[in-house]
Amino acid sequence: MSKFRTTEISNPEFESNNLRFITVKTSNLKGRGDICVFVPSGENLKNIPIITLLHGVYGSAWIWAHKAGVHFTAMKMMNEGSIQPMVIAMPSDGLWGDGSAYLPHNSFNFEKWIVEDVIEATIENIACTSSKSNLFISGLSMGGYGALRLGAKYANKYKGISGHSSITNIDQINLFVEESKANYKQDIKENEDVFAIMNQNKESLPAIRFDCGINDLLIEHNRALHHKLTEAKIDHNYQEFEGSHEWEYWQDHIKDTFLFFSDLC
Repeated sequence: MSKFRTTEISNPEFESNNLRFITVKTSNLKGRGDICVFVPSGENLKNIPIITLLHGVYGSAWIWAHKAGVHFTAMKMMNEGSIQPMVIAMPSDGLWGDGSAYLPHNSFNFEKWIVEDVIEATIENIACTSSKSNLFISGLSMGGYGALRLGAKYANKYKGISGHSSITNIDQINLFVEESKANYKQDIKENEDVFAIMNQNKESLPAIRFDCGINDLLIEHNRALHHKLTEAKIDHNYQEFEGSHEWEYWQDHIKDTFLFFSDLC
C-alpha cells in the first residue's frame, strides 16, 4: 500500500532517454512534489542503488537532466562499464522561494521530503529498486549543502555522500536568495552547519567526498570544511579543480561522484 494519497507517473509510451517523472502528494510539502528519475536499461536488474541528486537554488526536478544531461553521462558510463547500473532520483527541493535549502522551516519539512518521501516514491514506482537498494546522495551548491548535511545527519541511511561547489553553512544562502536568512533558522543551531553535524556523527558517517572549483565563490568555505574535517580526523576525499560556480563544472564533475558511489557498491 502506498504511503502517498496520490501518485502520478509518466506513461512509458511518451518517455524518452530513460527519464521518468513521478509526482506524489505528501504531508511534508503540504501538497505535491516532483521527481525526475533516470532508470537504466537492462534485463533482470533488481535492488540496484538509488542516487538522490539534489539541485541548487532557482532549479527544480528537471534541471540536472536538461541543463547538464546527467542521464546521458550516466548511460555512457554504464555502457562503458565504468560504473554499475544505478537509478538517479532528481527531486525538486519543494519549490519554496529561491530555494528551500532542504531544511525544515515555515511549516514545511523539506528535509523529510528528501530523506523519506523521495526514496519511498522511487521504490514504489521503479521496479528495479527495493528496500535492499544501497542509497547515496549528492548535489550542487544548495544541493551540495543538502547532500552533505542530510547524508551526515542520517548517516545510517546512506552509504556515500558527495557535494559539488557546496554551501557549507546556511549563512551562505544569502549569497543566492532574496528571502531572509531568518526563514532557514533551526531550533538547534548545529543543524545549520555541515561540519557540526558531521562531527556529531563522526563515528557512523558514510563515505564522504566533495569538490569545488578554484574560481568558485564558495571555494574558501569548502577549504575551511576540508580543514575542519582533517583536524577532527574525519575521513573524507576533497578535491579542487579548474572552474567556477557554473553548469559546465557540474556537468563534468558529476562523473567523479558516479565513480565514487559505484566503487562503494
